[in-house]
Amino acid sequence: MVEIVVLVKRVPDTNARIVVDSGKVDLSMVKWVMSPYDEFAIEAALRHREATGGKVTALTLGSADCDKILKDAKAIGVDELVRVWDDSWAEMDSNSLQSVLSSVILGLGAQVVYCGKAAADTGAGSTCPGVAERLGWASISNITDISFENGIKVTCPFDGGSAKVAIPLPAVISCDKGAFKVRKPNVKGIMMAKRAQVEVRSETAPASTVSVVNQSAPPQKAEGKKYNSADSAGEVARLLRDEANVI
Repeated sequence: MVEIVVLVKRVPDTNARIVVDSGKVDLSMVKWVMSPYDEFAIEAALRHREATGGKVTALTLGSADCDKILKDAKAIGVDELVRVWDDSWAEMDSNSLQSVLSSVILGLGAQVVYCGKAAADTGAGSTCPGVAERLGWASISNITDISFENGIKVTCPFDGGSAKVAIPLPAVISCDKGAFKVRKPNVKGIMMAKRAQVEVRSETAPASTVSVVNQSAPPQKAEGKKYNSADSAGEVARLLRDEANVI
């Protein structure tokens, strides 16, 4: 019976309007959701459980505000919910975060970890290889499909195409959209999620070595140019070549 962990993260809604105020992003009015790529990781984890048996634990790092996304994972079908946090923690860099996650993963007795290919807020994509490095496990990133006949086989991008790769356990696997069709919660799952208990754990986190000094919005793009007649074809071609550098 394999112990499966799926990492999930609470992020601002990807459709939210981001406001920068006094050198810092203001998230006070933003709607929070589960990072979309994590939904593909949940689907991969549930397929793994269905194929081989075992238990799926959703794990996140954050304050009590993150319980909502854990319960969203429960509604889809995960078995256990774990959140790791300590009120003394402030901002954490990737090294600190990955060290904490790795310690908890070992404590849960996991044999395989699934996560999204990148969080929607930072887009860094460092969690999968970073956690795998700390655990000393195999890892593979950005898989688009998975099967469980005679072990774990995944499909991932390779040299302009795709490759099917056999993955030995223990392993950390990050998931992209591809062939993963995320299942929707049913009424039973939603009711179970409402009653679900979140186990809260604390770990020792190494001091962060990176701090955010300032945040700013990207420069506003110049207004586009519009041409309506065929007589402008030469000018359009010149602009595409000399300014846009696309031809």
